[in-house]
Formats: sequence, C-alpha cells, structure tokens
Amino acid sequence: MRPPKLAKKPRPSDRPIVLSPEEIAFARSLVIHEDDAIIAFDKPPGLSSQGGRGQVHTLDELMWAFAKASGNRPRLVHRLDRDTSGVILTARTQPAAGFLGKAMMGKRFAKTYLALVAGAPEPREGTIEVPLRRDEQGREAYMRVCEPDHPDAETARTRYRTLAVGQGAALMELRPETGRMHQLRVHLAHIGRPILGDVRYGGGLTLGGEPVPRLMLHAAALEFPHPEGGRRRIEAPMPADMAEVAARAELKVRAA
Repeated sequence: MRPPKLAKKPRPSDRPIVLSPEEIAFARSLVIHEDDAIIAFDKPPGLSSQGGRGQVHTLDELMWAFAKASGNRPRLVHRLDRDTSGVILTARTQPAAGFLGKAMMGKRFAKTYLALVAGAPEPREGTIEVPLRRDEQGREAYMRVCEPDHPDAETARTRYRTLAVGQGAALMELRPETGRMHQLRVHLAHIGRPILGDVRYGGGLTLGGEPVPRLMLHAAALEFPHPEGGRRRIEAPMPADMAEVAARAELKVRAA
C-alpha cells in the first residue's frame, strides 16, 4: 500500500496537522504493535521518517492521526531511510521517549535487517568493522569509509550472515552494532556487495533483465527494553516488492 499524498505545503513538525480520513486510515494500517507506552509501525518504502529538503509526506506528520486531545502525539525514537521498509518505533509519552532514548544511547537496542545483494560475500558470515566519515557534497550527504586516524572517523561495526544464495543474488541478514548514517549500505559496498537498487552506493539497478524498484533493505526486527519493564521484540515480514525481486533470483522468502 502506497502512502497517500499530503498537500505540498511545508509545515513545522510541531504544529498540528489536520489529516484526511484516508491519511488517518493509512497511518493506522501501518501499526504492528500498540500499548500504553509505544506504537510500532511497519513503514513502507517511499515514506520518509521525517522531513528533509521540502519533503512533506512523512511518518512523523502522520503521527497526528494518534494525537490526544491535549495535542500530544507519538514521537519517533529512531529513523529509517526513505526507501528502507520495516519496523520503526515511536513513544506515546514523554517518559517513554526519555526511557527509550537513553536505552538507544546505551546500545540496548538490537536491530536486524534483511538485504538483497548481487552475488554472495566471502566469507559468507562475519563482521565488517570499518570507520566511516560524513562527506557533504552540495546539498547531498554521503558516508565514506576512511582510515581510523582520520579526524572525522566514526567507529562502525556490522555483523552479517548469508541466509540464501540464488541466481545472481543473495539474501543477507545484517545486525548493526553502531548506528551511523547509511552504515549498512556503505559497509556492504565496501566488501563489494552493494545492496540492489542502491543508486547512491553502487547497487545494481536490474536483476534478471528486470528493474529493481528501490533499495532492497528491510528492517525486519527490533528488540529493545520496554518502558514498562522487560524486553520486547517486534518483527515485520519482507514486503511484496522485495520478495518479488528475491523470487527472480530463486530465493525462497515469505512476502508480507
């Protein structure tokens, strides 16, 4: 399901937004878990987490579908790239937001991603530990691998394993242990296996003679301490567009 278009008029994110019935229904259709402290969503590809360079239709704006009479609404705990699908978490209350923010800073979140890449890495399982630095080019921001002694170097570590290998592509499970911008995309490009559909970092745009519709990266699971106690794991199945590309490579996966 593609997100409906909001009016193309920039609005500050903290100003109430009146959503149409269709937009409210769409926002509610994305919910995969809800309780008194949090709401988790299965974000579709093509929907930005928050605004940027005039982007108007965002998940952050759709949170007004869940606003209370007081004007308080859920707040994003983290982000996903626009073309990345999958689990994204919001906090319903300020105490929950503070708790989850501290937990994330304390590296108590465990994220699991699925990615489709051209070919299979060697070795099939391992850790990519290569520092990254931010590179601004006009209005665009990139991440680049760099030497550890570079003045802008940031530690970046990704664990990976290959789940399946098919005709010209492989399905990989990725577990980032740090949270740098574009970390998974740059790390996989660094080992010669950029993610399919990743225009920015050299991923293939076709597979089996057919186009790859977007970045083939999916946030499949998120495990974290719950504000009310214990730990919670939330999962989102691979979306249909990614499963269709996997099927071309004869990779057996289950679509949403």
